[in-house]
Amino acid sequence: MSHDTDQTTTSPPRAGAPAPGRARAVTLGVVLTAELMNALDGSVVYTALPAIAADTGATTAALQWIDAAYVLTFALGLITGGRLGDLYGRRRIFLGGTAVFTLSSLLCGIASGPDLLIAARVLQGAAAAVMVPQVLATLHVTFDEGSRAKAFGLYGTVMSLGSVIGPVLGGVLTQADLFGLGWRPIFLINLPIGIAAVVLGRRYLPESHDRTAGRLDPLGMFLSALGLLLITLPLTMGGEHDWPVWTFATMAAGLLVLAVFLVQQKSKMRRDGSPLVVLSLFTGRTFSAGLATQLAFGLLSGVFFLSWVLFLQNGLGLTPGQAAVGFVAASLGEMGGAWLAMSLVARYGRALPQAGALLSAATLSGYHHLITVEGAGMGTVSAAAPMLAVGFGLGMIGAPLADLTLGKVAQQHAGSASGLFNTATQLGIALGTALTTVVFFTHISAVTRGPDVSTAFAGSIWYVVGTLVTMWALMLLLPKRTGMS
Repeated sequence: MSHDTDQTTTSPPRAGAPAPGRARAVTLGVVLTAELMNALDGSVVYTALPAIAADTGATTAALQWIDAAYVLTFALGLITGGRLGDLYGRRRIFLGGTAVFTLSSLLCGIASGPDLLIAARVLQGAAAAVMVPQVLATLHVTFDEGSRAKAFGLYGTVMSLGSVIGPVLGGVLTQADLFGLGWRPIFLINLPIGIAAVVLGRRYLPESHDRTAGRLDPLGMFLSALGLLLITLPLTMGGEHDWPVWTFATMAAGLLVLAVFLVQQKSKMRRDGSPLVVLSLFTGRTFSAGLATQLAFGLLSGVFFLSWVLFLQNGLGLTPGQAAVGFVAASLGEMGGAWLAMSLVARYGRALPQAGALLSAATLSGYHHLITVEGAGMGTVSAAAPMLAVGFGLGMIGAPLADLTLGKVAQQHAGSASGLFNTATQLGIALGTALTTVVFFTHISAVTRGPDVSTAFAGSIWYVVGTLVTMWALMLLLPKRTGMS
């Protein structure tokens, strides 16, 4: 790594520190554990919501905010969180974010009512927004180009698997009723994990920051958060209110605020060279195309997995345990696809995630035919088996995408680039979840003889296939090899 050209300062090894190879391995484990906690906590509440309602008396609106409070706060703070690491040290910000995340998980687990739980989820999402951007940034400055692809690949795998496994883990922990705590272990499980991450991180994580950075940009922080809030809030809440006029007006206002934000960032760059977002990142087609692909990947996840859960349980009548078989199949497939991608991405570059997109698209097209033929008579095996191939293809996309997008980003901008990459994911998921109302629930309400969930899900598959084909086209702008720009 060339720290001089990238203007990144990395702390030297401390006295008595372990061998560099071992230190890097522990660093990888620590930051990926933090990313896994975040990925799980974004979706682990889904299957626990009925138990939370029964225990706390939460209303339907409160249940929605228990989920939305985390997702919204997380999405709003990622850009700022990434820049904080560049300015004040990625290790320091990571450790602080992880400590607060762990504390807020405790507050979630002991909350006596829905109001306290929602407040704790807000704090948890804010802490995650500070913690998560440091993960990719730390990997970027710790691993050289030869080993970075595998580290980024593991990151992509953890991020994808966490969102898929979260609902299963939530159901298992809630049903297990550990120590008579009911749903609370879905949050309390973060305590030993978070404490271990902080303790090991203090010893093993290297410190790094942008030595050319100026000062924080409070106006930029406000404008970016406001713009994202005005876009993500109606996307999150609009479906519940049948998309009234205010949702579209709010999103339009959000786009206007983001336009003002861009103007302000250009002015800040000319004035003192310390904007919140390094706009020069977007001058490279690789970064822009990678960000667009990641946005589409999040959108795909938002549309597909929610619709699929409802299809398995409401359409086919499977129990949560039977439905979990499908998630296990998808997870195993993702791990296999990620392993293949990490092994071959240096040689084949963008061809691997492109092949994954086509594999998932072809398998889902076959899945559509299977649903059309068998309908509600599909068994657990027929419903779950295709997800091995779908997951394999998604793993081939998710694992190398971070490396292909961020591999050539200058190290002093690693935090900012990481924040933008994660923001694209969250915006995509929010947009995908909102579109589920259009491509799935609207179709159900149009059926005169009751809710035909199987037909609705079959129709939504084409939107997912279309998104995969779009991703294939966007990835033509990514590097042919990971060593190329």
